[in-house]
Amino acid sequence: MVLCAESIVTQLALTFESVGAGWVLWTLLGLSVVSIAVMIERAIYFSSHSIGEVGDIARLLQRGQLEDAAKAVESRRGLEAEVVRQGIEAAPLGPASVRMVVEKVIKEERLRYERFLSFLGTLGNNAPFLGLFGTVLGIISAFAELARSAKAGTMTAGGSGIMIGISEALVATAVGLIVALPAVALYNTFVRWMKTIAARGELLGDALQAHLESVPPESAPVVLPRAANGK
Repeated sequence: MVLCAESIVTQLALTFESVGAGWVLWTLLGLSVVSIAVMIERAIYFSSHSIGEVGDIARLLQRGQLEDAAKAVESRRGLEAEVVRQGIEAAPLGPASVRMVVEKVIKEERLRYERFLSFLGTLGNNAPFLGLFGTVLGIISAFAELARSAKAGTMTAGGSGIMIGISEALVATAVGLIVALPAVALYNTFVRWMKTIAARGELLGDALQAHLESVPPESAPVVLPRAANGK
């Protein structure tokens, strides 16, 4: 049983030594390029699909100036603008319908904003482990070389090469951390940004509901022409 276990360990050691840590570094570099592309694409999407300050539009909705509010978001894209457009369309049906429409819009739009964010989150959580795996592979190779040098009686002569191998192996961990840190930071930034946009959408929906609840049913707004979809 012991011999079998030793044989398995030996075979695994030989396999890991032959694989080496180079592919881990190349994998991490490739993932870093993809993550940078995702960060840029998401930053452009978030900035182009957000109104920003919505206080003025919320006041228009709360005062019942629905046509002015519709015009204010006519050329805008994103969750907040879509809440205003679809909320105004649902206004003749009453505040309960507006509430349901606003919730539906927020759920639908969140999926568009959250696209690719799972990649950044996964990369941020796992890149250090991938780098650590590369370091382990490199150290296995370095110690295998150390064993061969000991058997050949050239340990002193090959010591510098072994130290260089260990140093190169540790680079994998450093690269893993370098890849992970921006991914985690940007992931958290986009998640917070998404929550802010959703909160603004809810604010606009609440403003429209507040107006509808303050007017008697016979004074309910008439159906407005559909605003241009700014998606």
